[in-house]
Amino acid sequence: MTKFKYKAMNSHGERLAGSYEGNSKEDVISMISANGMYLLELEEVYGSKEINLRTSRRVKTKDLAVFCRQFYVMIDAGLTINTALDILSNQVSNFKLRETLKNISEDVQKGEILSNSMKKYSDVFPNLLVKMVESGEASGSLDTIMLRMAKYYEKENKINSKVKSAMIYPIILSIVAIIVLVIMMVKVVPMFVDMFQQSGAKLPWVTRALLAISGFITSYWILIIIVLTATIGGFIYYKNTEEGAYNVSKFALKLPIIRELIKKIIVSRFTRTLSTLLSSGVSLVDSIRIVAGVVNNKVAEEGLIKISEDVVKGEGLYGPVRANNLFPPMLSSMIKIGEESGALDDILDKTADFYDEELDMAVSSGTAMLEPLMIIVMGIVVAFIVFAIMLPMFDMYQQI
Repeated sequence: MTKFKYKAMNSHGERLAGSYEGNSKEDVISMISANGMYLLELEEVYGSKEINLRTSRRVKTKDLAVFCRQFYVMIDAGLTINTALDILSNQVSNFKLRETLKNISEDVQKGEILSNSMKKYSDVFPNLLVKMVESGEASGSLDTIMLRMAKYYEKENKINSKVKSAMIYPIILSIVAIIVLVIMMVKVVPMFVDMFQQSGAKLPWVTRALLAISGFITSYWILIIIVLTATIGGFIYYKNTEEGAYNVSKFALKLPIIRELIKKIIVSRFTRTLSTLLSSGVSLVDSIRIVAGVVNNKVAEEGLIKISEDVVKGEGLYGPVRANNLFPPMLSSMIKIGEESGALDDILDKTADFYDEELDMAVSSGTAMLEPLMIIVMGIVVAFIVFAIMLPMFDMYQQI
């Protein structure tokens, strides 16, 4: 497909400019005519033809945020759902989302409702978004729902970006430390082996250990790479199993520094998502079950499923949340206030704002603690290598 830039005039005499992707100029002209506009200018954006190998196939939170925001703007402006989908299917940057929207647009043209068509593409649209669209269709407030979901995914994207950016420096530092360590063990340490052997001096255990490690890395580096690759691959495979996902989630909640960050992410998502669903008319039980699928932690997911079962039995939300150690006492207290006042969705929304700020502080403090810790560990390793090399050299100088 090729990208085109166009200028057109609508029925009110307003000039509009935009871009459209199609197989030919006739596709662009047809789209403009179908939307009641008059074409003024049309040009091809050279070098825009798409290749078969797509570099961006996964639909990210940011893509969903942009989709919901643009969809809301178009519906709020009075465009029909089908027209909005038709325009979006040629404008969104993510290829997978763009192709999916084209298929959904065809379904809607045939008379299928939007939410039913979206259900077919669970790898693109989360269950949360589908349920919200269903609620919007039932209540006749799809524009309000899409605005709400746009804000929701924008906040989710903001949280994800903060966590990722906070981890960039520690990851880079770790990679640099490993590279430096490997270079020292493979290039620097072997330079002293001949000198130590010619001296005939008895080497201390720390030096012998260092030379043994260096020799092993130099001789079996291919085996080491194979083992590391197999280990990483095995971990990824295990993590994708039910048992593995649960155990990894459980282990992550026991790690110092990281566990508090994970808990705050879970609570933030729980309160924000539950508030969004409840305010849109989704039942409490269904809302909790949907939330269980977005917390991204198997331990929390099982806990929320248990809470939903307790709610079905008529226990309310306050008691089951209070009994779950994963959630802080403040959250259960706020839920109790919300249930008693009949404004649970509003209370949860305010609580989500509070935990978003808590998450910001947790990310900052966690990064502040992790960086010096990694520098200290790296310093200890380098000091060990230097000490192991210098110790026998001091003995040699004393014998001269």
